[in-house]
Amino acid sequence: MVAAAMDEVPPPFVDVLEEVGVVVEERAPAHMGSLYGLYQGVPTTNGPLPSGMLPPRISIYMYPLLRVARRRDEVVEQVRITLLHELGHHLGMDEDQLDRLGYG
Repeated sequence: MVAAAMDEVPPPFVDVLEEVGVVVEERAPAHMGSLYGLYQGVPTTNGPLPSGMLPPRISIYMYPLLRVARRRDEVVEQVRITLLHELGHHLGMDEDQLDRLGYG
């Protein structure tokens, strides 16, 4: 389902998708609450990746997504929105910008 969502990523997000590792995990660490996804990395607006840093990564959390979506197409759509939200962070967008785009 994540691969299906990745196939639907529009520009400018698709342009940076290959720069970011995408992994699926069961859920976020307990202290972080019930997240659908998490971006870890240095946004492109900060310039080149500093030497010795790990590449950026997006975690997609399976169980919180499955709790809100019942059908496969609903899961794919929520994964797509989550992926776009996290890619937006990679592009340097804040929560308000992502909300305006419908990826909040």
